[in-house]
Amino acid sequence: MYVLSAIVCLTLLGLVLGLLLGIAAKYLKVESSPILDEVESLLPGSQCGQCGFPGCRPAAEALVEGNVAATICPPGGSALAEQLAALLGLDLDLSAVKEPELLVARVSEATCTGCTRCFKVCPTDAIVGAPKQIHAVVADACIACKKCVDVCPTECLQMHPVEVTLRNWRWNKPIAVFEDKENRRIAC
Repeated sequence: MYVLSAIVCLTLLGLVLGLLLGIAAKYLKVESSPILDEVESLLPGSQCGQCGFPGCRPAAEALVEGNVAATICPPGGSALAEQLAALLGLDLDLSAVKEPELLVARVSEATCTGCTRCFKVCPTDAIVGAPKQIHAVVADACIACKKCVDVCPTECLQMHPVEVTLRNWRWNKPIAVFEDKENRRIAC
């Protein structure tokens, strides 16, 4: 009898608390700007901090408020800057934008001590391993933020160019050049 009453009590308590949470979620919901959500979805989402902000959400907020240029994200390069400028209706100056060099971190197995400092700072969890064992870098997840290289006490992590394979090879986008009425060359 006591077990049955305990089951009924816990079931009713769960239902009442679930109902209260549902009501609270509906009436206490914090509205977010749809443009802010769209800008954040365009950013890489790796929270690497290369832009000077602690994550992609604060960077998106600064972009929407107009406090920073559309070229804020170094890993995104000019392609992301063009998308952000088109979405926000900003003027875009790509002269200061460098295309990110495709780099990936690599671990030298001869000097890795397994101290775990590198994978604690990796924003994308690209480094795998265990304490006191040799670590490895998952190249597809590495965004070349160089945080692991900065904290490595044995300097066993170095940045290397990504090897071009059929899987990651891309053609450079051709630039169309036109002449206007005054014979000025315009690149598009």
